[in-house]
Amino acid sequence: ESFPLSVHKGGAELLFDGVKKHQVTLPCQPEPWDIRNLLKWIKQNLLKERPELFMQGESVRPGILVLVNDADWELMGELDYKLQDQDNVLFISTLHGG
Repeated sequence: ESFPLSVHKGGAELLFDGVKKHQVTLPCQPEPWDIRNLLKWIKQNLLKERPELFMQGESVRPGILVLVNDADWELMGELDYKLQDQDNVLFISTLHGG
């Protein structure tokens, strides 16, 4: 089944070709999508340039808040959170300048 995931991003416009809000449909895969896999997918499919401004290792850089359905991802298990259909994932950069 398809997995429509509303990925909302604030403060990372440069990295995502100036598009502030993406509606993405993740491809089917045998195991459930979690945020770890989502970040890999974003890096491969949405980050056009300088992914190091968004990613550090397999997670987001320090200074980027991740909200899942308006809740801090730290409350949701961070990288291990299993994405549900229609989840909203919001990336907010708290770093300014550049």
